[in-house]
Amino acid sequence: MVIDTKEFYDALVFADLDFFTGVPDSLLKNLCACIFDNALAGRNVIAANEGNAVGMACGYHVATGGYGVVYMQNSGEGNAVNPLLSIADPDVYSIPMLLLVGWRGEPGKHDEPQHVKQGRVTCELLEAMGVPYEVLSEDWRPQLERCLDDMKEGARPVALVVPKDIFGSYAFAAEDNGALMSREEALEAVLDGLGDDDFIVSTTGKTSREIFEIRERRGQGHANDFLTVGGMGHTSSIAFGMAIGTDKDVWCVDGDGSFLMHMGAFSVIAQNAPANFKYILNNNGAHESVGGQPTVGQRIDVPAILKASGFERVIEASTSEDISSGMEVLAKNAKTALVITTHQGSRGDLGRPTTAPQENKAAMMEKFARCRQGA
Repeated sequence: MVIDTKEFYDALVFADLDFFTGVPDSLLKNLCACIFDNALAGRNVIAANEGNAVGMACGYHVATGGYGVVYMQNSGEGNAVNPLLSIADPDVYSIPMLLLVGWRGEPGKHDEPQHVKQGRVTCELLEAMGVPYEVLSEDWRPQLERCLDDMKEGARPVALVVPKDIFGSYAFAAEDNGALMSREEALEAVLDGLGDDDFIVSTTGKTSREIFEIRERRGQGHANDFLTVGGMGHTSSIAFGMAIGTDKDVWCVDGDGSFLMHMGAFSVIAQNAPANFKYILNNNGAHESVGGQPTVGQRIDVPAILKASGFERVIEASTSEDISSGMEVLAKNAKTALVITTHQGSRGDLGRPTTAPQENKAAMMEKFARCRQGA
């Protein structure tokens, strides 16, 4: 039995939880879609990261006396720890809010490697922070009532941990931005422009999955690719550190959700990047890998932000030809970025990497060693 998503949403609003914010999650995609469709204008803010969302919920409560709902994948607990403990905690400002935490990697349920440890410690992290929680079940009404009573009486954050497939389906129509290319078509063009000793660091979600499958189709192996399967928002920092450690070109293939999540990193990266750091941003304006909820990626001037951070030139692309010519410029110039506009959509049969992260790391480190030795 699953929970009727709209009934759950209505129960939240009836209990005076009318401000929603967070980062969409695949386990919460039906609820996030329902919130997107039904929340009052300005009362659902898709945040850059989960810590931002906790901050918004804090401010909303102080201004109104009302309560915020913060939705996130359990990986987002890491981003939320600081404001939860140093602002919202009962020992500091004592600010009530409801956390909805998608339980990827729940023990006993199969999931991808990057979610296993997160899943194992999800509830332990909440306990360590002193955040009361319940694991959501089909008997959700008394659970919600208990959590909200605890939230209000204790003036503190509380959490509902959300297992897989607990919410019923809720249709969501992703926005069509009119772009000419899919992300996978753009990635094909990117890989066409790379040499045997060029390395890739690719962002979380479908970008890394598609790069893996393109390599498989081409029989190229995976030693040149670091698939950032977790740690959303840190792709550029990983690539930056990698570029410092080699004289080979390191191509960061980022996404707009990742770019937004820790945008502050770009000023540091752009000011310090060696000439072999090559930055590519795929911007489809959506958190596509977790349901297609929009980002602000296509409503802000991303090239201007990159230039203001310290990139000397930013090339924009919307076709394979644009990508090819843009990559030629990147290959020859430092402090240059390529921003590619794509539309949402991926193959229904898109798989997941069949090699473990540790295998990828070992193969990549061996390839770097051979490059150092001039092999």
